[in-house]
Amino acid sequence: MVKYRFKALIKFLKFHITADNLHQLHSPFMFDFARFCLYNRTNFSDYEILKRYQYQLNQLEELITVKDLGAGSKTFTSTQRRIKDIAHIAGSSYTDMKRLYRISRYFKPKNILELGTSLGKATLAMSLGQPQAKMTTVEGDHAILKIAKQQLNNQPVGQIKFISDDFETFLNILNQSQEKFDLIYLDGHHSYKPTIQYFNKLLPHIHNDTVLIIDDIYWSNEMQEAWAYLKKHPAVYQSVDTYYFGLLLFRKEQFRQHFKINLLSLNLF
Repeated sequence: MVKYRFKALIKFLKFHITADNLHQLHSPFMFDFARFCLYNRTNFSDYEILKRYQYQLNQLEELITVKDLGAGSKTFTSTQRRIKDIAHIAGSSYTDMKRLYRISRYFKPKNILELGTSLGKATLAMSLGQPQAKMTTVEGDHAILKIAKQQLNNQPVGQIKFISDDFETFLNILNQSQEKFDLIYLDGHHSYKPTIQYFNKLLPHIHNDTVLIIDDIYWSNEMQEAWAYLKKHPAVYQSVDTYYFGLLLFRKEQFRQHFKINLLSLNLF
């Protein structure tokens, strides 16, 4: 664990040495996105809902049996876990929730897809950010999804469709349709091959203004390799590396550019 934390610190420092702050962004589109979304310091009233949801999850003592469909956990060693412990370690932090809320609010998606519901923290954030949007969220662990659905049913969310399935099965079914998504959040299977496979299966459901968020791009060497591959993919025109997550954009009217944006430059962590 000490070795892992040391390597993570080195990655963190290397990123922040090379990342840009707001005034180093020369793309008008990216400048506005950073200024009015990533660096937006407005204390939105919905943040209280996000904070309360996080607190409620942290109080749940119920023990459930989970299954790891992805790259596994760096913290848990048992499949028997208390919900409060899952809430503390897995899924989005309160800061992540606020960032996802702002991204959803900024881009105003009409159709959102989330791969990796976990306990629904990111689900709530994106739905609150654009409550008029239709949202589909997919979770491979039925026990965890059941808890998320129960908790989110008590929240002021928009239209959410919950699907209990592994990502590959869901995407194979989705590929039989022509459905397009405006915002996609991929949080699961933190390894190279599945991440690339999911991206390729998502391509038919992406349009010019789609925003694809990939979580934990520095989680492992494999995820860094996957991110390096994806941002150079011919379909991708812009990428944003924030260290915590990466965004892929497909706006053909913009130049092909890749950005590293330092979210700590305004102490927004």
